[in-house]
Amino acid sequence: MMVTTHVAAGLLLAAPVAYVAPELAVPAAVGAVLGGILPDVDLFVGVHRKTLHFPVYYSAAGALAGALAMAAPSALTVAVALFFLAAGMHSLSDWFGAGEELRPWERTSDRAVYLHPRRRWLRPRYVVRYDGAPEDLLLTVVLAVPAAATFDGWLRGLVVGGVLLAAAYTLFRKRVPDWLGV
Repeated sequence: MMVTTHVAAGLLLAAPVAYVAPELAVPAAVGAVLGGILPDVDLFVGVHRKTLHFPVYYSAAGALAGALAMAAPSALTVAVALFFLAAGMHSLSDWFGAGEELRPWERTSDRAVYLHPRRRWLRPRYVVRYDGAPEDLLLTVVLAVPAAATFDGWLRGLVVGGVLLAAAYTLFRKRVPDWLGV
């Protein structure tokens, strides 16, 4: 899935915080955005969907940090909880997409995301056929609507900008490997 989809999903987790504790809305959103992005940094460092994708560990850390944030809510505890929850959701949801190859619509890879505790790769599920597929864009839009309705100012701008970026990427996705010369 596109990073914009992961960010929108993370912001979906942050939206209820904005309603319950408006003073913690920005830390929750910032934590969610960063957590939604972080796993895909391994596109540039290490092995994609292995080096920084930790579906089990991020989720466990998110549950612990979430319990701490509920017991002692502060900007820091909420941001950390949303960071780990969004990173865990990102890492896990990549299992429901395609493999990690550059042309995922060809379905040449059996590696969706690495499951570190089992020391093995999970096979792609293809619920979302590939990053930038039309259904990925639709998912981005659907997940972004609550965040766009909840947040204002620069956060709403980030959400709208993310949707526009996702639309542009979807439009040109299948040309990306050619542009990269691969």
